[in-house]
Amino acid sequence: MLTSARSSQFESRRANGVALGEARFDQRLAKILDHATEVFCEKGYEGASMRDIARSTGMSLAGMYHYFGTKERLLYLIQKLSFGKILDRLAQRITQAGGPEQRIRAFIANHLEYFLEHQHAMKVLSHEDDVLTAGYGRKVAELKRDYYRICCNLVEDYKKEENLDFDSRTAVLALFGMMNWIYTWYNPRLDGDAGRLAREMGNIFFGGIANCTRANGRRRRTNLRPHRMSSPARRRPGDALSFL
Repeated sequence: MLTSARSSQFESRRANGVALGEARFDQRLAKILDHATEVFCEKGYEGASMRDIARSTGMSLAGMYHYFGTKERLLYLIQKLSFGKILDRLAQRITQAGGPEQRIRAFIANHLEYFLEHQHAMKVLSHEDDVLTAGYGRKVAELKRDYYRICCNLVEDYKKEENLDFDSRTAVLALFGMMNWIYTWYNPRLDGDAGRLAREMGNIFFGGIANCTRANGRRRRTNLRPHRMSSPARRRPGDALSFL
């Protein structure tokens, strides 16, 4: 019969063994998904086969089907793992950031750093986002909505603090438009590292919404004033610009 102390030691060793086994499994799974990502990136989802992925990973085709079943499940796991890492890293960075502007800049930096480190995954996420069906598609869509909502909330917080006037949805989608396609043009020799890109994109984003606020304010003030039509003979070049 185990004493209480020995029982605790046994349970502790068993827990450590389980944790170690899970860590090794996670590392193995991550490597398999990295290989699958490279195959999808090179051949596209439709052009890739389970045999291609098995050959790339060094796993037998039978083992690949046993553990994953279909290449759709592999694609789902790639997307789930990618968004999971992005969200985990983002949560840490946001808690360390200062005010609303710093949190948005942390969001931009986190996004760019991850995708520049995982450019094959970014290409797969961008090009194969509509392949998943049924439950897999719904689960990934929920992750994407969570990510989008986080960005929307950050932008709304900044908008309220600075008392700005712009459409948050347009601003957020424009920001994603800047960030999501960098793999098509990024050149480290010309564009610098993720930190430099994040600063530049952040400056463009904040400058854009500030200009939008000024433009909206001028337009609203103009609409509140009564307009007096000038006769054609009295109109001068540039009069129309006074209404902007």
